Amino acid sequence: MITVYGIPNCDSVKKAREWLAQRGLDYAFHDFKKSGLPPMLLAQWAGTVGWERLLNRQGLTWRKLDAATQATAVDAASACALMQAHSSLVKRPVVDWDGAALTVGWQSASFEAALAKALP
Repeated sequence: MITVYGIPNCDSVKKAREWLAQRGLDYAFHDFKKSGLPPMLLAQWAGTVGWERLLNRQGLTWRKLDAATQATAVDAASACALMQAHSSLVKRPVVDWDGAALTVGWQSASFEAALAKALP
């Protein structure tokens, strides 16, 4: 099962969900705001794609943080703690392609490549 992680009002998440729907692909949606962000899952993602790729330093949530708080993100553990405290700091969407691939952010090309790995 493909699982899309994010928040429903995020434009990138909307694009990803539309892309999947247009292809008739079933997926589960995990809303960070309603269902939370499991710490073990976040750590797993950081180990797979790197914490630097997961941490959204371009969004409004990051810009609202004071410089001292931003400066605490220096390694996987500290970045994950910050993302755990502020789930909107996770770059969205994170898509688990049934264990075959993990993508972060919206890019049609990366979705195509991940889908090719996920399909038998």
